[in-house]
Amino acid sequence: MPVAKELRTDPALEAQVFWYKYRKEIAILLVFAIAAIVAIAGYRLYRDRREATAATLFSLAKTPAAYEEVVNRYGDTAAAASAYLLLADAERKQAKYSEANTTLLKFLEKFPQHELASTARMAMAANLEAMGKQDEALATYQQIASANAGSFNAPIALIEQAHILQQKNRVDDARRVCETIMTQYRDSYAAMEASQLLRTFLKSAKVPTPSVGAPSKLGSPASATVPPTVKVLPTAPAPNSPSLPPSKPSAAPSAKP
Repeated sequence: MPVAKELRTDPALEAQVFWYKYRKEIAILLVFAIAAIVAIAGYRLYRDRREATAATLFSLAKTPAAYEEVVNRYGDTAAAASAYLLLADAERKQAKYSEANTTLLKFLEKFPQHELASTARMAMAANLEAMGKQDEALATYQQIASANAGSFNAPIALIEQAHILQQKNRVDDARRVCETIMTQYRDSYAAMEASQLLRTFLKSAKVPTPSVGAPSKLGSPASATVPPTVKVLPTAPAPNSPSLPPSKPSAAPSAKP
């Protein structure tokens, strides 16, 4: 039987055929790849220069107006994130609590994954508390403690909850929060304060009972306690003393009615 001969292919020839067949598509892909590389490199260079310029401007900023300039001109940079926080702090020091919370809210909208996001929420809760909005502050502290259980702000948010609950006379709820701190964050500073609060709650729970004394004895009438009146008799005149004129005898009482 005749044996079929094996077909041998030349790789160089196949490459030339492939290039000749798809040379336009390959050229377009190469142009796009080069353009993408140039664009990425240019964007990185632009970002680096922008970050450097924003950092320089931020280092010179010392007033709220200067912080606002950094935010307005370089709002998407790391320097702008720091400027937001410092601007909110300056507004809080001026007792502009509502404006400070607005600034912090913008910071959270632009930098939701920032490492100081939970700290910004803590500042918002403190501002709400300063404005007398204890219910909103309590809700914010609860959100921080539940959403950031592993952060360093979680036990601080819990102890602030305990303080607000104590002020609202919700002692049982405050005690439960302190017990949670002692269980989950026993090595934190908040645990020390929670321990002091628990001792305060225990002391306030021990109300001293009034001592039942024996009934008072009925005192004797006032006439029995007052010593009897002692009549002082007139003393006789001493000898050799000038005699006093005799006193007139008193008239006898009339027997007639």
